[in-house]
Amino acid sequence: MDSLINVSSAMLYTAFILYLIATFFFGATIRDKNKNSNKGVGISGKIGITLTIIGFLAQIVYFITRWIASKHAPVSNLFEFMTFFGMALVFAFIILYFIYRLNILGLFALPIAIIVIAYASVFPTEVAPLVPSLQSNWLYIHVTTVSLGEAILSISFVAGLIYLIRQIDQSVRSKRTIWLEVVLLSIFIFAGFSIISTAFNVSGYSAEFEYSVNGTTQTTDYHLPPIAGPNEGELLTGDRMNPLFEAPGWMKGVDAARKFNTVIWSVITGLILYGLARLILRKRVGAFIQPFLLKAKPDMLDEISYRAVAIGFPVFTLGGLIFASIWAQEAWDRFWGWDPKEVWALVTWLFYAAFLHLRLSKGWHGEKSAWLAVGGFAIIMFNLVAVNLVLAGLHSYA
Repeated sequence: MDSLINVSSAMLYTAFILYLIATFFFGATIRDKNKNSNKGVGISGKIGITLTIIGFLAQIVYFITRWIASKHAPVSNLFEFMTFFGMALVFAFIILYFIYRLNILGLFALPIAIIVIAYASVFPTEVAPLVPSLQSNWLYIHVTTVSLGEAILSISFVAGLIYLIRQIDQSVRSKRTIWLEVVLLSIFIFAGFSIISTAFNVSGYSAEFEYSVNGTTQTTDYHLPPIAGPNEGELLTGDRMNPLFEAPGWMKGVDAARKFNTVIWSVITGLILYGLARLILRKRVGAFIQPFLLKAKPDMLDEISYRAVAIGFPVFTLGGLIFASIWAQEAWDRFWGWDPKEVWALVTWLFYAAFLHLRLSKGWHGEKSAWLAVGGFAIIMFNLVAVNLVLAGLHSYA
């Protein structure tokens, strides 16, 4: 079993490195003087997609070997789910790449997958038996389908973001440029979370606190230096820094202060990364990127964004609503219970239903459609990150 786990980890690491290298080759296509280089003709694009496919195959080996070692599909906790989500995102990119042959898509899609996989690494990676509530074949059916649907929908965000960076006038400061920078800053913050969490995890940092919740004494381990400690909590680890301040009194839930501390670190790290980028580039990030995207055709980007939703929406409907309801009936004797995860799955479904309605009935193409794609991805990430980490519910075991 240990040897399989080692092989599994090595394959995931290999995939991560290959995706990173492939990103640089897709980036090289933007400087290629060949006008067709952005359509899969140039050598850089061919190397990029080849490395991506090899990385994807390595991640499939990771998935299979971990399945064999754990004796269940590796989608039962946040580490396994997010790595599968990253793999599904790469799969969705590969499919759309061979349909549209657009290299620039890889320059944006692969970094998102890399950040997602890095984000997964901050959670416990140990193989553990399934808890009773997950011992069902619906685990494989529901989780893999909803993850694939969200991954395809995420490609809509990638195409929409490229469209906005390319089309928004960066020569003047406006609400559109400000909101676009906010979107890019959000990506920096998400990347900051992955970077800072991974760095302290690798260093083995841990600080234990004791605090009280509803009269019950609880302990929690901080894996980031405590900027915000538990309200009325006591630091038990003697050689660690004391919190700069305590979390608000209303933040009394189990591990609520630790999660709040993680958010603070993510924002600080993201702001530092974004500030360094602005300092080095000496202009808005969107304004710097825009000249490199001029070879991409806006109509094609708009079509890719729409097609990704047209494909991803029914897949998400199947996994996130239909299969989820069937499993809920089997596990909890009700199809619907207003659990936070269920509510936000419904919010996601309603948003993309509105996306398709506005696109097909109201003629929302181009920039309006691109902003909707960005908004949809924000809801997906809120569902994957905030709902899983902050809001307690029946899905909290994930």
